[in-house]
Amino acid sequence: MTDTNVGTVEFELVSPAKLLVSEPVEMVVVPGAEGDIGVLPGHSPLIATVRPGVIDIHEGGKVRDRIFVGGGFAEVSSERCTVLAEEATPVDEIDRTIAEARLIEAKEKADVADETGVAEAARQVAIAEGLVAAAGLAGD
Repeated sequence: MTDTNVGTVEFELVSPAKLLVSEPVEMVVVPGAEGDIGVLPGHSPLIATVRPGVIDIHEGGKVRDRIFVGGGFAEVSSERCTVLAEEATPVDEIDRTIAEARLIEAKEKADVADETGVAEAARQVAIAEGLVAAAGLAGD
């Protein structure tokens, strides 16, 4: 019996709403807090914080799918990459108008946030900014 997953890493993307992806992929690039993390088969184990940004799933040397994540955590082993995302949306499903409205609202809330809410307000602005940037990738 031949292993059809040779040269792949098992990738799972989980949001609070659902399991978005669970499949073998050639490579996945995750937006880590310290920089992008490219995961290939045989990757060294690591746990990292994920910043708001876009996960790129590669196949055949090209980006096959792009999914916006609003932050979370990634766990990587030699044969698996699991991302637990606070929110996740395929890039081609992002409505730019809605994303821009979310950013405006987040900035307005950040402007009036008190001491206890300033960190959360800044996080929401970062997520909204990432969503708007991801909306610009739709159709690429």
